[in-house]
Amino acid sequence: MDDQKVLVAGAGKSGMAAAKLLLSLGGEVVLYDSNPGLDKNKLKERFGQGARITVLLGELSRPGLVGVELAIISPGISLDAPFVAVLDEAKIPIWGEIQLAYHVSKGRLVAITGTNGKTTTTALTGAILHAWFDEVFVTGNIGIPCTELALATSDQSVTVAEVSSFQLETIMDYRPDISAILNITPDHLNRHGTMANYIEIKERITVNQTERDWVVLNYEDPILRELGESERLKPKVFFFSSKRSLPEGMYLDGEQIVYAHDGKKEPVVHTHEMQLLGRHNHENVMAAAAIAVQMGVSLEVIRRVVREFKAVEHRIEFVRERAGVRYYNDSKGTNPDAAIQAIRAMPGPTVLIAGGYDKNSEYDTWVAEFAGKVKYLVLIGQTRDKIAECAHAHGFHEIMYAEDMAEAVRVCAAYADSGDSVLLSPACASWGMFDNYEQRGKIFKEYVRNL
Repeated sequence: MDDQKVLVAGAGKSGMAAAKLLLSLGGEVVLYDSNPGLDKNKLKERFGQGARITVLLGELSRPGLVGVELAIISPGISLDAPFVAVLDEAKIPIWGEIQLAYHVSKGRLVAITGTNGKTTTTALTGAILHAWFDEVFVTGNIGIPCTELALATSDQSVTVAEVSSFQLETIMDYRPDISAILNITPDHLNRHGTMANYIEIKERITVNQTERDWVVLNYEDPILRELGESERLKPKVFFFSSKRSLPEGMYLDGEQIVYAHDGKKEPVVHTHEMQLLGRHNHENVMAAAAIAVQMGVSLEVIRRVVREFKAVEHRIEFVRERAGVRYYNDSKGTNPDAAIQAIRAMPGPTVLIAGGYDKNSEYDTWVAEFAGKVKYLVLIGQTRDKIAECAHAHGFHEIMYAEDMAEAVRVCAAYADSGDSVLLSPACASWGMFDNYEQRGKIFKEYVRNL
């Protein structure tokens, strides 16, 4: 990248990290953002005096691309954005930020994707590998841009990356030593258009892998089972299952996770020993354990870390107990399937807070889970009418509206009885009311703690 002029699209967290990486490699950066209201001087100040950086805001035109040889696009930006057409017309190659990080990183790479469970599985895999290897980096969609840590890697290091469909859209030769696809259910169709397109993008995590590599797949996901049994996959396949025994792989036998290999069946951990709730978390543990054994980690270390590991923030995270009512933050439940898993994990009757930004999701299968579990549904955000209509169609009528999170928490506290749970699991994105799901979860926890 030395002396190469590169356009970085997006002045958010990922874009800033990519720009700083390029500058440290001796490149020249054109930082572009379509928001004309940003302050150019403040953006430049974040790179220090003398940085070889130009800031462009608003509409991108061909004159601004003079000398640009490559474009790095942040994952939050759609490839349908108008400025992308300008890049295409100028025949400028487009990379994603994980492709840039891969280009300069060293060591071995584990990449984890899937509709749900990515963050928990990535964090747990990182924790297990930290207990075995001296140099481990946990990065990606989990909160730390891959480009932020790329130069810190070495030939001895292991990087564990949570990878989203947005990031996989723009890979070129990105090749993990071990990849994992946890599940594929409808999500982000407002961006990807069709389910077939979404599936193809998720499966791209394996496209550059070879016979020397591994892919970990969920046997109980019909899409992934078909992928794993197809001839189009080059890497070796490691299946896990929460519903049946497998001759080779990880599976749940009653309440015991078992590792079957080479004609042997070895117990890994009992689910009652884990601090993670729900069958979906049993799957996350199996995926993390599968990755770890292929990385050479002993079962003894895997057992110890799994037993100690607690839920990541915003994913069925216990907040507090008040007047016999337990409060859980599942703000990362941003689609119906993730929210289903949270409902199933609740220990008893539940007062549920849901609603938010509409990603063109359908809510029928989620509402069908309410029977015998959800006592009241408190709705917020853009989708509340759509969700209420769906709930009424399924015969669920215990619905209340709240104008904001503060009111939603007060309503839940008033209607929940001792022994109940209050669960924030929105089944929707956070945009519109909140900057992101993290902010939504933190605000929920703040109001709960102030009750």
